[in-house]
Amino acid sequence: MTNSLRDSENPGYPAIEEELLTEMYRQMLRVARHRLHQKNDAVDIVQEAWVRILEKMDTLRESNKIIPWAKTIAANLASNANRARRAETVCESCDEYASGLYTMPEPEIFAELSDVLGRLDPQTRTLLLYKFYYGFKDNEIAAALDVPVGTVKARIHRGKARIKAQSQEDSSRT
Repeated sequence: MTNSLRDSENPGYPAIEEELLTEMYRQMLRVARHRLHQKNDAVDIVQEAWVRILEKMDTLRESNKIIPWAKTIAANLASNANRARRAETVCESCDEYASGLYTMPEPEIFAELSDVLGRLDPQTRTLLLYKFYYGFKDNEIAAALDVPVGTVKARIHRGKARIKAQSQEDSSRT
């Protein structure tokens, strides 16, 4: 693999030194580990990224930007792997539901949850649903709502505190 990347006789393939390849691998691995929910898949993602790099090397316009390009490929593949794993989890849940293994929570729990969420302002309710029901990450929520990530985290924290205060208030009344 490194020979084809280092072979300067191949047109379109820049000569790449061993140190650069080692650094590129290290940085790609770090990006993959950072992005993945299942950290042990990082080596597989980096390996797949190397295949993509070798296939698309002729599309790289500036050879001095190979490391950022490689890190982007690794990050995209890690995101794709997370998405695929999430889809597998949903499918497994659907299979459990269809086979009767999944039991629905009691209707009283749904009514109580609906009541608690109904008492929140719409913005907080939306944030909490995105975070805890749909399973979005804070940065995905921030991008969807076009607000900073810190704002999303703070609003979620305050929303959880309001729910906790409401539940304590309700329990003290009864």
